[in-house]
Amino acid sequence: MKSLDIQTDVEKLLADHFNGLHSGGGRSSIAGGQTAADRALTELNVAGYANKRSEVLPVAARGATVLSPYIRHNLLTLEKVWSRVAKAPYTDREKYRDELLWQEYSRHLYARVGARLFNNLRFEQVRDAPGDGWVQAPESPESPESMACIDFAVEELGRDGWLVNQTRMWLASQWTVRNGYGWLHGQERMYRELIDGSRAANLTGWQWVVGSGNGRPYGLSQWQVQKRAPELCGGCALKSNCPIQFFPDENQLDEAPTEPLLASDPDPGATAGPSVVVKNGTPQFVLLTIESMGDQDPALIANPTLPVVFVFNELALRKLQLSSKRIFFYLETLQDLAQRRDVHLFLGDPYEFARENSVAVTYAPVPSFKKFTALAEIHPYPWLKRPHAKSVKSFSAWRGKLR
Repeated sequence: MKSLDIQTDVEKLLADHFNGLHSGGGRSSIAGGQTAADRALTELNVAGYANKRSEVLPVAARGATVLSPYIRHNLLTLEKVWSRVAKAPYTDREKYRDELLWQEYSRHLYARVGARLFNNLRFEQVRDAPGDGWVQAPESPESPESMACIDFAVEELGRDGWLVNQTRMWLASQWTVRNGYGWLHGQERMYRELIDGSRAANLTGWQWVVGSGNGRPYGLSQWQVQKRAPELCGGCALKSNCPIQFFPDENQLDEAPTEPLLASDPDPGATAGPSVVVKNGTPQFVLLTIESMGDQDPALIANPTLPVVFVFNELALRKLQLSSKRIFFYLETLQDLAQRRDVHLFLGDPYEFARENSVAVTYAPVPSFKKFTALAEIHPYPWLKRPHAKSVKSFSAWRGKLR
């Protein structure tokens, strides 16, 4: 277990201690930290969101709020953002809250089915075929250029580690629906780059775009690009010979083997985690996880005088090779927290730290949380809506059973 000096400049921390643990990519223009998150929430204005949420260009016309990195790590809880838009115009408020509920749906789905979300959920789609779905066909004298829309989205993803929902759909559709490569690899590529990347949201989003989640693949076409970013089509070298000029054929997807947990959950309490604090001992530290890094982390609030620990999982980082943008975001968040709490950083094994020390931690609705054992305190996860036992086969089925 290697101790890291949290007062060290983040660029130096990355260079000195994370060599071989990331795939590069620089630093996002979206700052990490509770201070940045609170500022973004204060400035949030969803007026016009219903009409502008899918706009891509010009950037000034976008309705996307760019709160997702803070929501993903619970710097801003869904409940807090939900309340913040209470006085917004009705149509915009409801459309925005739909998006918040989609985030909650993906968390419920992943909490229930776990790693099975890496498989085709309800319909058979190309899942594991190798290949890069964002690289155009091999260059030739007849077609030496690539598509401006895909190049733009890939460049923005690599630069900022963030995309509007529309271009996320473009990239997922291009990878699998158009090019026929396995969506599992495409989502992994996107996951590495996104600073709001969560297994829940990324896997669910890809499954619904490519059709394995709902049987209706989203087919990227020139019409959509012209509608959301006309300047991309106007300046594209392929505008007169567009490979996506027409919608792709709507092929019926075969049903995948039934996953019984989609219909019902025999133990929703286990899926949701504790509803009250579980006390097994007296904690000496608060341990934060990627799933909950904000000042409102329940374990953090309940133990205001305890030192705070965050352990970068060295083995996981070496395997995943996340973009450096993600690590920068985490470091910025923890350094910001250190202005208000006594924070200690380590590089090693968070599960080992929890075994060897008495810690309080907030429950995380992800499969890896089961690796924690002998925790002194387990605090409830800050759900917007606590998971129910009924169907999660679709967003509408799940939403209809919410209380």
